[in-house]
Amino acid sequence: MNAVTALKKAQLDLSSLSYPIAEPPAPGTVTAVAPGVFWLRMPLPFVLNHINLWLLEDGDGWTIVDCGFATDEARGCWEQIFAQHLNGKPVKRVIVTHFHPDHIGLCDWLSEKHNLIPWMTKAEYLQSHLVHNRLGGVEPEHLRTLMMRHGLDAARMKWIEEREHLYTTGVPTLPHAHRRICDNESIAIGAHTWRVVVGHGHSPEHASLYCEKLGVFIAGDMLLPRISTNVSVWPAEPDADPVGEFLGSLTRYATLAAHTLVLPSHGLPFHGLHTRVEALHEHHRTRLARVTQACATPQTAVDVLPVLFDRKFDDHHLLFAMGEAIAHLNYLMHRGTLRRVVNSSGNTQFERTGKSS
Repeated sequence: MNAVTALKKAQLDLSSLSYPIAEPPAPGTVTAVAPGVFWLRMPLPFVLNHINLWLLEDGDGWTIVDCGFATDEARGCWEQIFAQHLNGKPVKRVIVTHFHPDHIGLCDWLSEKHNLIPWMTKAEYLQSHLVHNRLGGVEPEHLRTLMMRHGLDAARMKWIEEREHLYTTGVPTLPHAHRRICDNESIAIGAHTWRVVVGHGHSPEHASLYCEKLGVFIAGDMLLPRISTNVSVWPAEPDADPVGEFLGSLTRYATLAAHTLVLPSHGLPFHGLHTRVEALHEHHRTRLARVTQACATPQTAVDVLPVLFDRKFDDHHLLFAMGEAIAHLNYLMHRGTLRRVVNSSGNTQFERTGKSS
């Protein structure tokens, strides 16, 4: 399939998704999406300006899924929801899908407010503390070294210093303990059972939740309707294969029922899970083919940015684009399609081996 055909197929796949609720809830309000399942939307101070959170009826109380980025506006939204939408019942549980600041940011605030210990996977809990305390390869100098090794010039890395405190801005404090959840664990929430479905590639141990009886999948960041999930390589694991891990996770999601209502962290709830999974597989197949073709001559991650993306990036988004470029190169390296070499300037390049992936 050539690039034009693949693009048309991806556009067709997107158009075939259906969105049962056309308008998101206003901040501080909730919208029912299934029996006992309510949709909340909180503001984010980024280009991607919102996150979807979820409130589940839980017998004599409520379970919250994901927490929002720590801003006064988001706290105000929560206070409005507590005052107007809980029907006098307490919050019994907070579940966090993963460690990114828009998901875990207000977790400690919510936990303290409601006197509870949050539920999350162990890897996400530990990663949040590593990033918050700048340990284990998340220090700015390690990110700078990784990016320079893959061809990014020093002048384009000013955002590394500027973003140093971004995580602690969005996540001012973290819980000192957690209740560990695990892949395939069943969690009784009110009258329904939800199964934990762990995914990889976007974060270490991302927890999504599936209720077969309701036909609902709380996907977090792993299955979004209109944008592809970021899958990046970071300094703590420079040889990682997040693209391979993400594609493996997509294959698992394809085993869920076709009629499932997907509740994503960004965008609108949608039907068309199998279609979206295949579109994301095609998205990565197309980009991996482009990268393979480009590497007929040695290429750095910077060199393949225009191969992978059809737009330019500001400094902040450039780092995520670089992480994705390295991830696609690593995927092909691990499958023997590319080999890694170091040029005379000390930059890491990748070139074709003659094998196919």
